[in-house]
Amino acid sequence: MLDFISKEQIRKGWSCDTKYCAVAADGTKYLLRVTPESKSASRADMFRMQHKAASLGIPMCRPIELGKCDDGVYTIMTWIDGVDAEDTVPNLPPSQQYSLGIETGQILKKIHMIPAPDDQQQWEDRFNAKIDRKIKMYNECTLKYENDDAIIEYINNNRHLLANRPQCYQHGDYHIGNMMIENGKIVIIDFDRYDFGDPWEEFNRIVWTAQISPLFASGMIDGYFDYNVPMEFWKLLALYISSNTLSSLPWAIPFGDKEIKTMINQANDILNWYDNMRNPVPSWYNSREKFN
Repeated sequence: MLDFISKEQIRKGWSCDTKYCAVAADGTKYLLRVTPESKSASRADMFRMQHKAASLGIPMCRPIELGKCDDGVYTIMTWIDGVDAEDTVPNLPPSQQYSLGIETGQILKKIHMIPAPDDQQQWEDRFNAKIDRKIKMYNECTLKYENDDAIIEYINNNRHLLANRPQCYQHGDYHIGNMMIENGKIVIIDFDRYDFGDPWEEFNRIVWTAQISPLFASGMIDGYFDYNVPMEFWKLLALYISSNTLSSLPWAIPFGDKEIKTMINQANDILNWYDNMRNPVPSWYNSREKFN
């Protein structure tokens, strides 16, 4: 491992990793992540995939070193000297929020150039099984959303959209909370939940982004699709968001009232955006015409 003269723990985020800002003797800062042994099996694959993403010119923490340590497995990555996008973007002028969103959409399209392995299970089969699990989780949950029948009905009426979907490498948690701004440019962080699947499913976390900056979220979609968003995307995105929403409530219960309230409020927002799932284009979406 690189020799460090100091380490300061970073306490943000939901990852199982212990994260540090580590400083080398020459003053260079690095991101040091230590993964517990019990969770470390996939870290070599994660490191390899991060190398692939970095080789495409993705603005990100670039992987430098991977190895074993007393506490499990460590990874060393370049340090991003920037500010959190979720704190900064809402305070920017509207046109700048939108243009930074465009940037994130273009970055995501580049990430999706990395293909999925040839032996991936068919997406329709895989995601339908996931939907079944999430509906079961929700039905067994002691709490319920108001108007949950609209969400479940939309899911069951649109499963056919999963047929013949392509698959690719996914960041796995692509939203404004995993982005920073460095020198006025977007940088993507936290690739540790990477996966392979339908590229359009990657937008399922846009709910968090839209709640913070609808213009940034709108730009992200326009940037990805070069301002020509197909209706099929909107219908599929509503399916993916509906599926996530169902499982969010049972997920939140072990974390207490604060997280439960967050998920209930989010479900209410989603039902409002989609007019109780009657309109697949969310009400927060504003295309580039607003800035022409």
